Amino acid sequence: MSAEAGHVLPRQPYPAARHWLVSLAAAGLAAAVTTTAAQGSGHFHWWAGFVLIPGALIAATGGPLLARGGGRAFAGYVVACLGTLVFAVGALLMFGVMGRGWPVMIILPCLAVAGTYLWRPAHPLARGLHRAAALLALAGALLGGTFQLIRAGLVDFGDAGWWGAYLMLAGVIVLGNAVELTRHRMPYRLQAITLLVGPAVISFLLGLRFLRGW
Repeated sequence: MSAEAGHVLPRQPYPAARHWLVSLAAAGLAAAVTTTAAQGSGHFHWWAGFVLIPGALIAATGGPLLARGGGRAFAGYVVACLGTLVFAVGALLMFGVMGRGWPVMIILPCLAVAGTYLWRPAHPLARGLHRAAALLALAGALLGGTFQLIRAGLVDFGDAGWWGAYLMLAGVIVLGNAVELTRHRMPYRLQAITLLVGPAVISFLLGLRFLRGW
């Protein structure tokens, strides 16, 4: 009886240095491009660099963790999102457009929460609640985008209660996730569905009231 022994390949070291280099290079490039663009706009506020540069470095810190994957990926994602938010604040201050660009402070956090949709919990109830939260955050990003269009003067709804449409959308999202939970057999299913349906109906009716001006 014979046995063949294959060559055991040595474990490749994790390229942490390369990921750090790429992440820091991307952060430096973003800071340089933003600063150059602000200088060319004629509304350059140099002191905003004390917000812009730390934000870029914080975001760069999350990059290697995100690239490594596993349990550290989510922590890296959170750090990168926080750094991006700080960077955005610095950019708005550097261009002197915080008064017109404040809806970005709504859009970016909502997009960060919506991006966690890829991390799906194993339990159906936790997955349904997380999916609802992520989709609600996406609706919040759309709301922030609408505010930005209004601040830029591209749209004008007048005295209409346009925000009621987003309340209705939130109700539809929550109700849809409640209906999806009916496919799973699990403890406390009826209680969870009831807790979702109630706020969904209230949100939809309130949105309809604001939208119609009742």
